[in-house]
Amino acid sequence: MRGLIPDSFIDELLARVDIVDVIERRVPLKKAGREWTACCPFHNERTPSFYVSPAKQFFHCFGCGVHGSAIKFLMDYDRLEFPDAVEELAQSVGLTVPREGGRDERPREDKTDLYALLDASASWYQQQLPGSAEAKAYCAKRGLDADTIARFRLGWAPAGYDGVSKALGSSPRRMELLDEAGMVSTGERGSKYDRFRERLMFPILDRRGRVIAFGGRVLSSEQSPKYLNSPETTLFHKGRELFALWQVKQANTSLARIVVVEGYMDVIALHQAGLPIAVATLGTATTPEHTELLFRAAPDVVFCFDGDRAGRAAAWKALESALPRLRDGRQAYFLFLPDGEDPDSLVRKEGKEGFERRIKEAMPLSDYFFGELSRDVDMASLDGRARLAERARPLIAKLPDGAFRDLMAQELEKRSGARAMLQADPAAHRAVQRPMAVQRSLVRSAISLLLTQPGMADRVEKPYRFLRLDKPGVELLAELLDLARARPGINPAMLVEHFAERPEYPALQKLMAATVVGEAEAQAAEFFDALQRMEEQAVSQRRDALTAKSREGALDSAEKAELRELLAARVAPPTAPA
Repeated sequence: MRGLIPDSFIDELLARVDIVDVIERRVPLKKAGREWTACCPFHNERTPSFYVSPAKQFFHCFGCGVHGSAIKFLMDYDRLEFPDAVEELAQSVGLTVPREGGRDERPREDKTDLYALLDASASWYQQQLPGSAEAKAYCAKRGLDADTIARFRLGWAPAGYDGVSKALGSSPRRMELLDEAGMVSTGERGSKYDRFRERLMFPILDRRGRVIAFGGRVLSSEQSPKYLNSPETTLFHKGRELFALWQVKQANTSLARIVVVEGYMDVIALHQAGLPIAVATLGTATTPEHTELLFRAAPDVVFCFDGDRAGRAAAWKALESALPRLRDGRQAYFLFLPDGEDPDSLVRKEGKEGFERRIKEAMPLSDYFFGELSRDVDMASLDGRARLAERARPLIAKLPDGAFRDLMAQELEKRSGARAMLQADPAAHRAVQRPMAVQRSLVRSAISLLLTQPGMADRVEKPYRFLRLDKPGVELLAELLDLARARPGINPAMLVEHFAERPEYPALQKLMAATVVGEAEAQAAEFFDALQRMEEQAVSQRRDALTAKSREGALDSAEKAELRELLAARVAPPTAPA
């Protein structure tokens, strides 16, 4: 929702950003005539059907139908709310998002306060760390240097039940925010107390580097639980966030691979050792949302787990989450560590080079997949090979259509002797083609053509004579013309974005997506021809109505004069293109 962001700022923002640059930072594009193309990032496909138009500042996939402006792309790809997508784009071009009085937005102001409170909490914990001999000794024991402590904003939650509350909750509103942020818990009698006490604190950042939650680790084996995370809040959903993804993106302009480990300290140890490619899930199994985030960050994902039973169970869950997202070009690997070792201990023993070597030698998903499924199967027997086929088929069927899926099916056939016989999605095998132009009403054609060149509105004289036509969309066309006239230089995406919260938005997006960029002069001629024909239809429609009424003898003198004029006159053409 737009909330408190002025429309004029949205116009300026969309005029400043280039949708090709915005998308190419996330999806590799290839030039295709006047447009750019790629395999769609929103569905699985072999043949590229995702097009980006610099002229329209608009993207569209002819396979799954998703389309929109640069703002819409960020909302869909990075899973951002409208205001967050606007802020992300504004930040990329050095603009500050203004706010104005608006109609519906309690949430935006509250969210801003919530982010500020969490950031203040992180700063307060950081200030407590130097005063704790216990925390400093632990950091020294783990080999953490000052730069690493500062980069990850590590802090200390001291003993006591009201440290954060006293420091940050000086008013009822602040206490409300502390509760909403998950910083305090509620006792049986309704009293509030600090959730985190006597713990090393790890701020959890979102994709824009803002503090959204915390993880806290005890330093004594007598305390439990060992790790405590913030609860789910309006800002924090642990199944959708990865610890240190922000730091990874800050450290790498381009990322060939990303490594998923199990603990906060494992992540930090690898970063400090010169491997700023590690992230961790937040005390939960790898989710489909996690794997999508990982593959958006890097084409190769290495899942690193302990080699024990629990580690292998976690690895299998990661594999199941990864399978549907392994489009061609994406690869997953599995690295199992020796008994009693974790990434922190290993990188300290073997150094950066030793751990890098382990990463490079990680097991490809295909090897792990067939190895696990064959673990308790007698592959020398017919029954055993049949069991492997039964286990593997439904999992291979989850893979996106593509070369990897085909090769996995071939490997299953080779190992089991049974044909894969996968239940394929028929839609996945259809060749995606750009749709042929379809017959449209004159009004829809005029709107579609105006969306290619909003500047044509300046050459349409007012009052709009086509407004007399009784057809759906006439009022919308007039509104689009007025909007384009009022904002000189507006581009197609900006024009459509003005209808983002209105019912006409989906229809306008579809019209924009279906209009092929062509020669400007030819499109202008077609647009003005459509307006003229609409005016002719309006006159004809009015003439027929008056004629029918005259047969009933119900015309007044003014209507009789109008009918005589309509029968005698021809419609003057609209202003022609300059």
